[in-house]
Amino acid sequence: MADAARAKAARVLVAADKFKGSLTAVEVAEHFTAGLRRAVPGLEVAALPVADGGDGTVDAAVAAGFERREARVTGPLGEPVTAAYALRGDGTAVVEMAEASGLRRAARRAPLTATTYGTGELVRAALDAGARTVVLGVGGSATTDGGAGMLGALGARFTDAAGRPVAPGGGPLAELAHADLSGLDERLARTRVILASDVDNPLTGPKGAAAVYGPQKGATPADVAALDAALTHYARVLEHAAGPRAAEYARAPGAGAAGGIGYGALVGLRAVFRPGIEVMLEVLGFDAALSRTDLVITGEGSLDTQTLHGKAPAGVAAAARARGVPVLAVCGRVSLPPTALRAAGIQRAYALTDLESDLSRCVSEAGPLLERLAECVATDYLR
Repeated sequence: MADAARAKAARVLVAADKFKGSLTAVEVAEHFTAGLRRAVPGLEVAALPVADGGDGTVDAAVAAGFERREARVTGPLGEPVTAAYALRGDGTAVVEMAEASGLRRAARRAPLTATTYGTGELVRAALDAGARTVVLGVGGSATTDGGAGMLGALGARFTDAAGRPVAPGGGPLAELAHADLSGLDERLARTRVILASDVDNPLTGPKGAAAVYGPQKGATPADVAALDAALTHYARVLEHAAGPRAAEYARAPGAGAAGGIGYGALVGLRAVFRPGIEVMLEVLGFDAALSRTDLVITGEGSLDTQTLHGKAPAGVAAAARARGVPVLAVCGRVSLPPTALRAAGIQRAYALTDLESDLSRCVSEAGPLLERLAECVATDYLR
C-alpha cells in the first residue's frame, strides 16, 4: 500500500477528530496541514474536521460551511450559559447537546439533579431560526435525566402526584406521576430529527445510561441504583402518555445515549437513531470530498478499542475503504495492534508518543508535535 500511496497521493484530505484535552478537530487539521505543506511545498491538502456527535460537532459543522449561531440557554446546573449550534441555508441544523448540557458546562458533578433543559432550548432556537432538519449530536453530557429536561423546554409537562412540576434531574423522576406530551412544540411534527450518537446502549439495566455512564458524571453506586430505578419508572409513566412505543424505545439502541437523552428524543421528538459519525460524514459532505482525494488522514487523541466501536476514525476509514482510498491515522497514542488497524481500514497509525515519550508534553505541545508527525508521513508516503 505504501508504494501505491506514494505513487499517486497528490491530493490529501485531513479528516480527523479532536485530540481531547489538547487540540480541537479544526486545530488538528491546521497543524497537520502546515506540517505537510512544509515538507511537500505545493501539495494539495483539503481539511474536513469531523466529529461523531459529541464534543466538537458544532465546530466541525461550522468548518464545513455551516453558520454558527448562539443562544442563551440553561446549563446543566440551572445557570445560564451561551451555547452554539450550526445552521445551513437548506434548513439543516446541527445541535450539540454538550454545548448546553455537557460536563464542560458543569462547575461540579451533580448526577442526580443535572438537567438537559438547555438542550431543549437550543433545539427550540434552531426551530426559531427555520430549521427543518435537526441533527441532535449527543455525548459528553453531565446529565442522566432521560431527556426529561429537554422535553420540558419544548413544552412537555412532568408532574408529581400533587400536580406539581417534578424538579430537574434524573433523581426526582422517581416522584413522577404524570407526563403530558401534548404541549410539545407543534413544529416538531414537521421537523426531521436525527439522533446522532456513537453508543447504542438501552435506557436502563446493566448496560443502561446510569450503570455505564453515571460514574463518569459523579454518580456513586447508590446514585446509579437510584437513577436506574427512576429512569425505569419514567419509562413506565411515559408509556401511559405515549403508548407502547415508549416501552419499546426504552430497549432501543441509543436510548441510553448521553444520560438517556436518546430516549427522550426517540419518544418525544420521534427522532431516528443513526451512528453519529455516519450522520456527520453525510452532513459534512465527506463523500464529495473523498472523490477529490488520493489519501485520507484521520485520527483522534487515542486510537484504542473504543475507536473501533463507532468513533470518528473508524467511520472515516470505512467510508474511504469503500471508495478504494487509502487511509492513514494520526493520534496522541495508539494501543491497537497493526492487524486491528488494517481490519478497520487504517493502513498505518502515527502517534505523538512515537516522537515524545512524556505524555504531559504530548498534550501541552500537541500542535508542534503533530506538525513533525506530518513531516514523517510526508517522508513515508508523499516524497
